[in-house]
Amino acid sequence: MRDGNPSPEIDWRDGTPVARRFDDPYFSLADGVAETQHVFLAGNGLPARLHDGFHIAELGFGTGLNALVLSRDWTGPGRLRFTSFEAWPMARDDMARALAAFPGLDATALLDQWPARRIALSGMDVEIVEGDARQTLAGWDGRADAWFLDGFSPARNPEMWETALMAEVARHTAPGGTFATYTAAGHVRASLARAGFAVERCAGSGRKRHMTRGVLPT
Repeated sequence: MRDGNPSPEIDWRDGTPVARRFDDPYFSLADGVAETQHVFLAGNGLPARLHDGFHIAELGFGTGLNALVLSRDWTGPGRLRFTSFEAWPMARDDMARALAAFPGLDATALLDQWPARRIALSGMDVEIVEGDARQTLAGWDGRADAWFLDGFSPARNPEMWETALMAEVARHTAPGGTFATYTAAGHVRASLARAGFAVERCAGSGRKRHMTRGVLPT
């Protein structure tokens, strides 16, 4: 269970949760599921690369939307591993309200177990690492095959995109591993490139013109 970190303060705009601390929505105001599929799944070459034991890591669990979409789109056999670093775990009632915007996505298993550090979803084992990723990632002993970099906007939450943290992401990436993120901010791309990734700017989701993805050379 959680260690007692406060839940984030949330405002609601047309049914979409917005973090008051950053004045930034948790997912696309247009179509959060489509954004997850385009940015984080397709951006990492998923689900084609998935196999039993494949390890995904994420900065920013938020509503759990990315994990739920990935679990739904993975058809097995075997189980995936999913580790998410989250500083302010959302209250269960807020999570349920947010995910109600996606009636085609079954959030029952997540909501029944939330809040917890370990959650079993269909075909996937989820671990929540609670706390500031600038501290918790450095002490993590895992390495991911793919990263979902889903912190709030770099302009509003610069700590989540610091050069030192991007270097830790690279250090905790398996050779040939990948990352994808909705942001195309130049300083983020530069930090990831300095960390060792081959970085590419590509077409974004919906109204967002560009996003970023990359691979750690073998």
